[in-house]
Amino acid sequence: MNVEETQEISIGAALAREAALQPDAIAVQCEGHARTWRTLHLRTNRIARGLAARGVKFGDFLTIALPNGVGFVEACYAAWKLGAVPQPVSFRLPAGELKAIAELANTPVVVGDGPMDAGKPVVSVAELYAASDDDSDLEDRVSPSWKAPTSGGSTGRPKLIVAGQPGLASPTMAAFWRIAREDIVLMPGPLYHNGPLITAFAALQVGATVIIMPRFDAETTLREIERHRATWVYLVPTMMGRIWRLPEDVRTKYDMSSLKTAWHLAAPCPAWLKEEWINWLGAKTIWELYGGTEAQARTTLDGEEWLAHRGSVGRVHESGEIKIFDGEGRELPVGETGEVYMRRASIVPQTYRYIGAEARVLPGGWESLGDIGWFDADGYLYLADRRSDMILVGGANVYPAEIEAALEEHPLVQSCAVIGLPDEDLGNRIHAVVQPRGEVSEGELLKHLAERLVTYKRPRSVEFVNEALRDDAGKVRRSALRAERMKA
Repeated sequence: MNVEETQEISIGAALAREAALQPDAIAVQCEGHARTWRTLHLRTNRIARGLAARGVKFGDFLTIALPNGVGFVEACYAAWKLGAVPQPVSFRLPAGELKAIAELANTPVVVGDGPMDAGKPVVSVAELYAASDDDSDLEDRVSPSWKAPTSGGSTGRPKLIVAGQPGLASPTMAAFWRIAREDIVLMPGPLYHNGPLITAFAALQVGATVIIMPRFDAETTLREIERHRATWVYLVPTMMGRIWRLPEDVRTKYDMSSLKTAWHLAAPCPAWLKEEWINWLGAKTIWELYGGTEAQARTTLDGEEWLAHRGSVGRVHESGEIKIFDGEGRELPVGETGEVYMRRASIVPQTYRYIGAEARVLPGGWESLGDIGWFDADGYLYLADRRSDMILVGGANVYPAEIEAALEEHPLVQSCAVIGLPDEDLGNRIHAVVQPRGEVSEGELLKHLAERLVTYKRPRSVEFVNEALRDDAGKVRRSALRAERMKA
């Protein structure tokens, strides 16, 4: 990386630099659609002018409700070139939730495909491109914030998490993610989620090629790694589980030797599954990150560290601090379980602000994302679950993630979610909702769990469903599942 590439410049200027350095190389590709660096730069100049004609200006939030594809990438770059802030949301959001977010963002338009009830004008990337034939460079601008994803939709009160970092290309971000110019990055995750968003654009900002999958599919992911000789891939534990459960002759027929780095994040990874992946691809290939979109602090570790601290999510990165507090706000010692609180290092600028919510803050600036965990004597963090998902059973704290991990060890469980339902005797009873991948009975699953969990942690009832219980990013809305069953 030369001196020019290490300097902080606007994200738009970084794209112009790559268009000059490697004009005919592929920047981004999705299925049959590809953009060279030069084409991506020129097209996003036109799309930016189309946005400006629709009233988008410096500092505006631009709500982007697009599926994975080159259009999503183009919409983000066009926003940055105007000094606007990309505000990505799921294109599958119900109308009520989309309207609430668009109103909160006060976006001039929503960039989307097809009919969409957003409460704001909806315009496609194709329409924006057609609105101008001027692909010359725009005045260089730096967005006041480089992204503003949403969170909290499961509560019915969505919020924007506005990044504290301006719209500057950051080579240090790519280095953190172990991405360099020569890498080929495969992205099977939904770009409207924070992890896929930041890693895909970290790669593009340093000139790496990004291959986007329109949607995750287990075998297709392996096929794409082999086809493109991908060196880097983003995963979540749900994806890892589905890949691992492919028939062995299918999983092993693809050449994974090009892969140097596989990151997983966004949800806890069952220990058995992580160990299988380490054995398959090698300990130095598997990396894990824990942290929030708010980016106050984070932990990381590779497979070798994990094997020495099985079940950990890593040690705290120098950019922030993490401590464990009890319900009274007292710091807990090593080995004791409590709520995980974070704060940024004193030398780090403010990493985020909320629109539509307030942070839970303890004296000293400690903030909670709602997770429960503990530290070992070596400074490695372990997570139990989220505070809001914890189930109180006969006075004992039960964490759904532990039960779900045990259930998912069964070869006939595709996905599952564990919730608490009211019980006159125990206060709550544990109820497992299971999407099977074949014929399996409640009795078989309970026998499987009896070998892995103490009695009070085992489900009292099992419900079988046909639909997937986690979204493309591996997220599950336990509160919504519980509310549906309470209503029934």
